[in-house]
Amino acid sequence: MVSVPRLVIAAPASNSGKTTVATGLMAAFTGRGLAVSPHKVGPDYIDPGYHALATGRPGRNLDAYMCGPELIAPLFAHGSAGADLAVVEGVMGLYDGASGQGELASTAQVSKLLRAPVVLVVDASSQSRSVAALVHGFASWDPEVRIGGVILNKVASDRHEALLRDALEETGLPVLGALRRAPQVVTPSRHLGLVPVAERQTEAVDAVRAMAERVRAGCDLDALLALARSAPALPDEVWEPEQHSVEGVRPVVAVAGGAAFTFAYAEHAELLTAAGADVVVFDPLRDEKLPTGTAGLVIGGGFPEMYAPELSANEPLRRAVTELALSGAPVAAECAGLLYLARELDGRPMCGVLDASARMSERLTLGYRQAVAVSDSVLAAAGTRLRGHEFHRTVLEPGAGATPAWGMHQPERRVEGFVQQGVHASYLHTHWAASPGVARRFVEHCRA
Repeated sequence: MVSVPRLVIAAPASNSGKTTVATGLMAAFTGRGLAVSPHKVGPDYIDPGYHALATGRPGRNLDAYMCGPELIAPLFAHGSAGADLAVVEGVMGLYDGASGQGELASTAQVSKLLRAPVVLVVDASSQSRSVAALVHGFASWDPEVRIGGVILNKVASDRHEALLRDALEETGLPVLGALRRAPQVVTPSRHLGLVPVAERQTEAVDAVRAMAERVRAGCDLDALLALARSAPALPDEVWEPEQHSVEGVRPVVAVAGGAAFTFAYAEHAELLTAAGADVVVFDPLRDEKLPTGTAGLVIGGGFPEMYAPELSANEPLRRAVTELALSGAPVAAECAGLLYLARELDGRPMCGVLDASARMSERLTLGYRQAVAVSDSVLAAAGTRLRGHEFHRTVLEPGAGATPAWGMHQPERRVEGFVQQGVHASYLHTHWAASPGVARRFVEHCRA
């Protein structure tokens, strides 16, 4: 059985302070000498970067839409192996999930799949006694969701805290913490959310330290740890990338990293390695050559629009990427990678592998997608169905090549992306743990 103590940090709504509390708890418990396993509900890439900074372990996602509910507990068991405690940060409001699909992919669903107690973080800045009605409603909405306590955030004063605690006595739920307003802990945001750790390493370290200090000062860590230890054991079912390993020549797969390409799921590199590849990370902002012996290239998501001048100025690497793609080598590009392979981004020359132009837009494209592979590619055979996620404020014209990558079935029917020679480029983010054959197929093409 998997018996890692665990907590889910949830809230009634976004912007209540989940990230501050979850990251602060991770750092505070790590500071106590515990091995803390960090997790994030949903497809978010940015929060796990702060989680990793707080714990020294990879931040991992638990997405019941992209991976399926059946993989949530096994992925959790894989990520939390050897940990003394796991902290799972929720997404949006506790009961918010995939649009129009009930509880699917919600924090509530994940808490039930993990049989984990929930700590509700409440923004108390504009209420007093009403907080009891709010908490009671969330605690009673789904009897299968076990809310084990409340952390009050943005509390104005000692008197305000006393009023809130007095009101919550009627709910029977313990107050496990009360945090005052602290602007110095706020992390900067921009068009797609928080600024990633890789872009502000020193400031991020300071922010995580401040979060930990805030949590230590305002929360009952002993009570929270006791609550985590009350979680029952889970079935001994662990997701393991080794199950998909392949013997043979180990091709080098170069994976883009650095400040411009920060979006990646930890399981992708694990799957590529298990499939027989040597994974080497490089930084397109700094490195002028691809890693020695590169047989395949993976360029994930990130913020190339913030670094377009620097990416464009690195002509030697752009030429190397173009030459690799034109040679027919496997290239998998998601979102930011798609933009990098385009002819230009906001007027700045990019690699020119794709005959398309990208620009920033006022419109946010966001949501889960159902997709089917339109044709055979280095990632999937034609007809392969999977689920993914789009998250960008850019527009690519045209949005699809002569041979598109995906046919979308949600929310509208359309084709999207590019398949040409060994290139597969698309806006769609996917989680390969749900389809391990993707990594295996890619490495087989690299080996060939």
